Amino acid sequence: MERLQPSRLAFAASYPPISPMTRPKRYHPFSEELKRVFGCKVQRISVDAGCTCPNRDGTLDTAGCVFCGGEGSGAYCLRRELTISAQLEDGKEVMRRKYHARQFIAYFQAYSNTYAPATLLREMFREALAVPDIVGIIIATRPDCLPDDILDDLAELARHTYLWLEIGVQSAHDKSLLWMNRKHDYACAADAIARAKLRNLKVCAHTIIGLPGESREDMLATANELNRLGVDGVKLHLLHVMKDTKLADMHARGEIKLLERDEYVSLVCDILEHLDPHILIHRLTGDGGHDNLVAPLWSLKKFEVLNRIDDELERRGTRQGSANP
Repeated sequence: MERLQPSRLAFAASYPPISPMTRPKRYHPFSEELKRVFGCKVQRISVDAGCTCPNRDGTLDTAGCVFCGGEGSGAYCLRRELTISAQLEDGKEVMRRKYHARQFIAYFQAYSNTYAPATLLREMFREALAVPDIVGIIIATRPDCLPDDILDDLAELARHTYLWLEIGVQSAHDKSLLWMNRKHDYACAADAIARAKLRNLKVCAHTIIGLPGESREDMLATANELNRLGVDGVKLHLLHVMKDTKLADMHARGEIKLLERDEYVSLVCDILEHLDPHILIHRLTGDGGHDNLVAPLWSLKKFEVLNRIDDELERRGTRQGSANP
């Protein structure tokens, strides 16, 4: 990648660590880390860059993962017809009104955002970082879409801006990855994380809680694997059903059982207790929006779920990492 010149987008590559024990939360929230690094409220703005996925374009399959709709997982309501910069400008206005944010991170969320030629990826990320008040970038992708040359480019970009690589691990259990139709195994995810960490990239692992056939011990085993791999951040996401997905068809036929709210809260607290306290928590729940969510409907009350997680940790007297020796 061509060397970027230092600019207002550059950030201090090294900054003093913060102790999770000094925060009011009983876990290490990503939002507080952003405030510490940038000194103000920073909000993520989701972007659809028009990428696709090897599990949909025929390289591996055309069906996609069971939870993924035609617009990509988590990409509902994004406006693909707009340029990246236009999407970000629209998002900035919304985030300013809703959250009083002053600076923003471009979140390349839809589909696999390293599944494109390197020259196109460079153009995409440069366009985002040229938008005023965009101070960093998060790039979501699959572990099988991270060849070494792309990782090298991302490592060079990370020298000049605040960058996270979000890798869809989903589970450390191959039986679950097979059920999801991921078309890769856990070894693929572990290898991608290891190669990213060799390049000093900040890695956030995306995982799904409540997969059919996974026990509490299975989910804790995934958390312990993330500790072993040394990831920098984690997203915990409940298994929820969106319209126009294979998962919706399974749900309509009564083939899957989804977690109840209190079950989910308890599992999240169990997992947090086993995660290394230095891992940043990027998300503890997720919802698909009123228009596209099929179930569970309790997930729409996101702040209620987050408050119950806080309450349960306080009731237990535990915090992130407290179950580890």
